[in-house]
Amino acid sequence: MSKPKAPRRLPDTEAQAVLRNLRVSPRKLNLVAQLIRGKKADRALAELEFSPKRIAKDVRKCLQSAVANAENNHGLDIDALVVAQAHVGKNLVMKRMNTRARGRGARIEKPFSQITIVVRQVEAA
Repeated sequence: MSKPKAPRRLPDTEAQAVLRNLRVSPRKLNLVAQLIRGKKADRALAELEFSPKRIAKDVRKCLQSAVANAENNHGLDIDALVVAQAHVGKNLVMKRMNTRARGRGARIEKPFSQITIVVRQVEAA
């Protein structure tokens, strides 16, 4: 016997996608997430397409995944989707050492982050 299916955590008009282990600091990733918060999905995809930030390509793939989840898994209209949330979180941190003078060492931290994108279907006004 299997476990019963878990209830949905999001309302019926929302879908999400999560991208984990992005090799960029959360602070830099949040700058890209601010570009798309509250915008229509097609407009947000266009913003990310022409953004000069390196990580914008990965965020664009995550947004495309959220739109595909909305369409295929939940039957939402992709023309009426808006980026409801785009929140960034910390993930693991690689620790490295850099040699310094007189036998000392300096710590280098290479942070990872994750982004969660939630798209919502809005009714035409």
